[in-house]
Amino acid sequence: MKIFIDSANLSDIEEGLKRGFASGITTNPSLLAKEPKGSFEAHVSKIIDLIRQYQPGIHLSVEVFSSDKDEILKQAQQFVQQFSYPQLSIKIQVGWNELEVIKKLADLGISVNCTACMTMNQAIMAARAGARYVSLFWGRIKDGGLQEECAIEREYLKAKNVLNDYDFDPYTVVKSTRQILDQDRIQSEIIVGSIRNTYDIRDAGLAGAHIVTVPPKFFKGMMSHYKTDEVVSQFLTDFKAWIS
Repeated sequence: MKIFIDSANLSDIEEGLKRGFASGITTNPSLLAKEPKGSFEAHVSKIIDLIRQYQPGIHLSVEVFSSDKDEILKQAQQFVQQFSYPQLSIKIQVGWNELEVIKKLADLGISVNCTACMTMNQAIMAARAGARYVSLFWGRIKDGGLQEECAIEREYLKAKNVLNDYDFDPYTVVKSTRQILDQDRIQSEIIVGSIRNTYDIRDAGLAGAHIVTVPPKFFKGMMSHYKTDEVVSQFLTDFKAWIS
């Protein structure tokens, strides 16, 4: 399981990159909107500069900001030319019209990260269209089965036999997607996003995610344990007593 940094914050990205555990970075328009206003192009260029400084060659996903398929295609090609970073993937939201764009970009040799996937069917269709990565949203998949505001749409789709209860269990969705990718020898990789806590990271990996993209706020918790602190303290205390 590879770990990506899910952030557009330059300080958080730098703190992660200089520790060497990250295999990539994912951004999206919402993450960028949390940063001080400025040039989109300049901000992404600063992220690429940090990658080249600390971990040259790792992955970077940058998302389009349009729902029009012609504009998506145009933006994707502009990003590839503008940023000139070989390990760049273009994030495109999953959808019927977007599948056509994914295929066109794949035919051009452009790496696509198909994002906002909630079901195995969405992920597999995107992968078949040529997406290099399919991003399944762990927390939001779970939300879809619980939130009252989704009840009408949820029950309608269940009544139509489009979805069932398994489609709201992220572990099952990721595991079944990985099973189909492996048995059909599809080269796409699963990225799990929408991480809500540190055990989501563990469970996503066990379900078969190739990659988990993690908000930086969870990194220190992933490396912390009170028994580790206890043992290290004991080692140092024992050694200090022996050497005195």
